[in-house]
Amino acid sequence: MCEQDAVPPEVVAERNWHLISIAQKLDFSLTGILASIANPLAAAGISIFVVSTFNTDYFLVKSRNFDSACNVLLESRFTFIE
Repeated sequence: MCEQDAVPPEVVAERNWHLISIAQKLDFSLTGILASIANPLAAAGISIFVVSTFNTDYFLVKSRNFDSACNVLLESRFTFIE
């Protein structure tokens, strides 16, 4: 996985995704973080691709669904920072 601009045009790749990341370090003992984000998006018919790391989780949504995903998450009381 890498930034889309780094993929040569002749390479077959899944393109046009937007990244949403959890803006804090997540302790391994926390439960339900992924579900709290995935469930409202799934209910809205928005698919996600998730990458979990040692420190946090990243959610990718197709670019065509990005605005809708942000609205769903805002309605679910999530906040965004840039």
